[in-house]
Amino acid sequence: MQFDHLIPVIRRLALEAGDVILAIYESPDFEVKAKSDASPVTEADEAADALISAGLRAAFPDLPLITEEQADSHALSARTFLIVDPLDGTKEFVQRRGDFTVNIAYVQDGIPLHGVVYAPAKGRLFYTLPDGTAVEETGDFDKSTPGPVQPIRVSDPDNSALMVVASKSHRDQATDDYISRYAVRDMTSAGSSLKFCLVATGEADLYPRLGRTMEWDTAAGDAVLRGAGGQVVRFDTHTPLEYGKPGWDNPFFIAFAPGVELKR
Repeated sequence: MQFDHLIPVIRRLALEAGDVILAIYESPDFEVKAKSDASPVTEADEAADALISAGLRAAFPDLPLITEEQADSHALSARTFLIVDPLDGTKEFVQRRGDFTVNIAYVQDGIPLHGVVYAPAKGRLFYTLPDGTAVEETGDFDKSTPGPVQPIRVSDPDNSALMVVASKSHRDQATDDYISRYAVRDMTSAGSSLKFCLVATGEADLYPRLGRTMEWDTAAGDAVLRGAGGQVVRFDTHTPLEYGKPGWDNPFFIAFAPGVELKR
């Protein structure tokens, strides 16, 4: 894989999908349907998925492609693939809260090496460079010419005063009980894969997730966090979260800045 080719393609597709999503988000009304697992899906999810999938298949025809919205792709079994969540945070989108993201990642041998996370309503764009380091881009988000980028790096955490980020839509008692094991300076809530990015930029030290997620929910944010020096581990074993698992289900996990003294 030529990463000098990959990064501009996934960046451009994320931005183009973000335009499609925002056009629907800013419309007076949009249709919301329920998937087989009762989770919501909107026309924005479907339109963004179609755009990104077509672009990735054209650019990388030999790579397996996994997306949330294409059920037949879930039968694939691969260790190296592209994986997409065209609109992570559909609940935030439906409630017009803005915390939704476009996510595209490249996984190699079970590791998310590269990814892009774009939050169109927030105007924040994070991705990995070809060398694997993570940046946040500012500016006008021109599709063909990247604007100024700022390298991002995880915090140097103070275990006596940690900053914790947790899910906005999926917060539960188990998560609160786990967080209570730490000395917490402050907490914030965020939707979608933005939580990984807040750890990546040092705006938070710790993000525990004690709930169901799928690999497309986490791969791009995981890649950005890894590129910023962070880690994502399984909740039960504290071993790195791997990708390409049967069914694409994730175990519970913890995303954090190294230096955080993880609790069990």
